Amino acid sequence: MFPRPEKPRILPKSDDAQPPTPGSGPTPGNGKRRHLAVRLDDAWLRFQTRVAIRRGRVETVIPYTGYGTTSWVRVLARVVRSDPRDAAGHANPLQESMRGWRNFISAPVAHAAVQVNIAGTVHDVEADRGGVVDVRIEAALNPGWHTITLQSGSSRTVEAPVEVVADDAGFGVVSDIDDTVMVTALPRPFLAAWNTFVLNEHARTPTPGMAVLYERIARTAPTAPVLYLSTGAWNVAPTLSRFLSRNLYPAGPKLLTDWGPTPDRWFRSGREHKRTSLERLAEEFPRIKWLLVGDDGQHDEAIYSEFAHRHPQNVRAIAIRQLSVGEAVLAGGRSKSGGQPTPGIPWIYAPDGAGMSAQLEELGIIYSPVRSADEPEEGD
Repeated sequence: MFPRPEKPRILPKSDDAQPPTPGSGPTPGNGKRRHLAVRLDDAWLRFQTRVAIRRGRVETVIPYTGYGTTSWVRVLARVVRSDPRDAAGHANPLQESMRGWRNFISAPVAHAAVQVNIAGTVHDVEADRGGVVDVRIEAALNPGWHTITLQSGSSRTVEAPVEVVADDAGFGVVSDIDDTVMVTALPRPFLAAWNTFVLNEHARTPTPGMAVLYERIARTAPTAPVLYLSTGAWNVAPTLSRFLSRNLYPAGPKLLTDWGPTPDRWFRSGREHKRTSLERLAEEFPRIKWLLVGDDGQHDEAIYSEFAHRHPQNVRAIAIRQLSVGEAVLAGGRSKSGGQPTPGIPWIYAPDGAGMSAQLEELGIIYSPVRSADEPEEGD
């Protein structure tokens, strides 16, 4: 079973949480010397923090969309040092579509103390070494969308949306992002860097028909949660949110990751992030059957197949977008592992949202569009 997150710790308020000093001996609690990557990352973080403070950067909370049930919520956010004008909300709205690299140069506030206000109750929690807040807090909320507030030190109070899933919900969607809802080429190093650090959301291309498909799903099951699962970094979450909103995808939490090192390796595993996230959803929502949507350019087929074999009761269907020849070349080829069929769980393949929509309609997962009385039948 996926281990439940620890309850948030009560912390003293601090305006300037600093990262630990790298290379200062064994890591407390395990008696082992930290991995070289972690020590180098801490040194870089300490340098970033010094530069940010000299330039007058202030603590800023970047809120992300959370989710939960009627008894708890998962709060997601990140604390960084940013320009005071941005922190005060005075930035030019036209500058919101900033190029991706700007999201990566803000210094994170390691282990920042954050106050989370949920329905009038304040909870003191702590960010991780990368400034990311990812905590589960007990709270009694009705199903639907809610707004919580977050503040760190003397930062401006910000609002974060939280989707509370009904206890009797039986259907939901987990969707990949890259090459599924938008056309990218992330697996190829050069193009990954170009898309992430240079281009903004205006330069990203939506996958044909996918927004319409998700809108049909939302009409069929209005209370079904839609979660976007990606190996992308938390730094690009604001860009992804603007892209999804601009292209009329349904609102929903984004489950991203941190590109930084782990205690025993240089980089985090994107595949492991997806596996772990799916396991967590199965633990948190045991009644929900998920429609898993991905593409055949990376490892989605294998990951979804493994999950379906472990939790067949939590999978309604698996939908895989087939990349074009050109997209497959840019993505580094098609998946070679493929998915292993699971009894009772349908797999569908299509190059776009229209093809998926037709097959999901045949399976009874989505309804036919409602035709008005004066609209002619097809072929008339």
